[in-house]
Amino acid sequence: MPFPRKKRTSRDHPERNNHQGQRLKYGWLKWLFPITGFLALVWFLIRVIPKPSRATYPCQRAAFPIASGFVVWITGLLVSAAAFRKARLLLKRSQVVLACLCAMAATVTGVVSLVNVPQGKAVAEVYITEVHDSIGQAKGIYPGRVVWVHDPNATDWEGPESEEHWFDSNHTDLAVVEEMLSQSVRGVAGKGTVSAAWDAIFRNFNISQGKGDVGYAAGEKIAMKINLTTCNATTPLVDPVTYDKDPTYINNIDNSPQMILALLRQLVYEAGVDQSDITFGDPTGMIPNYMWNIIHPEFPDVNYMDNEGGMGRTRVEFSEVPLYWSTPDAVGKPGKPLEQDYIPSCFAEADYMINFAILKGHSAGITVCAKNHYGSLIRTPVGNLWKVDLDYYDLHDSLPNAGWSPGTGHYRALVDLMGHPELGGKTVLYLLDGLFAGYYWDSEPYKWDMEPFNGDWPSSIFASMDGVAIDSVAYDFLLEEWPDVVTGGTGAPGSLEGGAEDYLHEAAMANDPCSGSFYDPAHDGNVVQLESLGVHEHWNNSTDKQYSRNLGEEYGIELIALSQRITGDIATDGKVNFIDFGILAGQWMSSGCGECEGADLTDDGNVGPADLSRLSENWLAGL
Repeated sequence: MPFPRKKRTSRDHPERNNHQGQRLKYGWLKWLFPITGFLALVWFLIRVIPKPSRATYPCQRAAFPIASGFVVWITGLLVSAAAFRKARLLLKRSQVVLACLCAMAATVTGVVSLVNVPQGKAVAEVYITEVHDSIGQAKGIYPGRVVWVHDPNATDWEGPESEEHWFDSNHTDLAVVEEMLSQSVRGVAGKGTVSAAWDAIFRNFNISQGKGDVGYAAGEKIAMKINLTTCNATTPLVDPVTYDKDPTYINNIDNSPQMILALLRQLVYEAGVDQSDITFGDPTGMIPNYMWNIIHPEFPDVNYMDNEGGMGRTRVEFSEVPLYWSTPDAVGKPGKPLEQDYIPSCFAEADYMINFAILKGHSAGITVCAKNHYGSLIRTPVGNLWKVDLDYYDLHDSLPNAGWSPGTGHYRALVDLMGHPELGGKTVLYLLDGLFAGYYWDSEPYKWDMEPFNGDWPSSIFASMDGVAIDSVAYDFLLEEWPDVVTGGTGAPGSLEGGAEDYLHEAAMANDPCSGSFYDPAHDGNVVQLESLGVHEHWNNSTDKQYSRNLGEEYGIELIALSQRITGDIATDGKVNFIDFGILAGQWMSSGCGECEGADLTDDGNVGPADLSRLSENWLAGL
């Protein structure tokens, strides 16, 4: 709450001279905003006239009120000047009454215009509160689809104040987590079984990459990037000898080991991937014992990659594949000899990538799938973990910050990471672990108040094939639950001026970004700007949580909200309708077909009248 201002009296007058001096010294600043308005108008016209559809872009929708305010203001001054000229003309003609009326009108209009010089405060308000139209190109089998599964039975933990830990097996129900992940993957692909879903996911990705309609092939490698920020190797937060996590951070969440275990089971047992062809970890972190002890016994041949490579883990190494930053700030300065990083070999050698992030906030607004890649480069955002004599580009410079880059229309390094062909470019699935969502970078967990959590752990998982869409949905959830973190970071609420979602604007419009940046992180010689990396928009409200496709449009995001599975929902989209009937009809009278694409609703190995009856029991449920 701001402090109340003391009311001035005549005894305060000795300060008047100094106050007037300050007014003379800084009085010109009031004209900064008309100048800004004029520049906003010029920018709006330059961008929109050649391509009218740009008028719907967030940067143009933000510029328009400033530009229009300038137009209204300057129009008022022009009208005032015209009225004065008219008054002088009438006075020469001895039409005194009309001349006086014109003079009065000119005076009022002029005073109002001069007093109401356009102010800058409106800029921040527009950036923070505006709900804009869908932008970008949706990705995935069902373009723009994000699946959200919530099951409060997944977690049962008293919290950080308890003597037990969030990752203990008695506080996370593995069976519930497995079903949640199953629903997520099946929902993304619109399939009735996990194996069919993974096959569809790989096929869709390979088609998009020009490899043809082929699924996963034996021997192809999969890399899974998780978030181990609270196990960072810099401090270190995990003992490099024993691999025990620092007790101070033991209850600060990382990826749930139960979530990772469930995903590995799907990849190995359902998708047919050999353990030795899977790598997971975080190049900047260390895989702690509590995670290793839960996962390693069942999957000893998986490659456990981390920064140190001790105790059976594999040390991450550099490849020769560069990543270039699409900003001149990365080069040309003393002590800044590099304009690129190098991709870790485990990612460069992988055929597919899974981005498995955590749902949490940050001083820069949010940390979800895109910012998970800040740990993909074998170095912290500001320097090298192995103390090599290289001065890397400081990635923090491109994050939204109240001090140096608030608002929208800035270069964002996140877009280069999202669009690099060896990182975001080979990602087949984006996942968000929201069992115990974190408040800040250190992932201190808090129970959530918003519906439907109502004072409990969020107990959720999000999945999508569109990296922009899943981060957009996460943004809306985090903004609703922790608005001060998302809009202000460590500063005052609203101080980021909407910058937390700027990377989503830039990524959605990577081919024509508001910042004017030329995003080309590969520098492969083609000199081709990135295409749109996905679709971005906001939900209609926090109660209904609906996006454009939920409302019947053929563009934008579709949020599929699932809790307990509905019998007959073969396509796993939260509804029982003709899509499910079509899958069942395609398997009609099948016998001994295993899971029969999920159409065997009675689990008797056959698809027939009994399954049709089960489907009809919930016909049109969820619509």
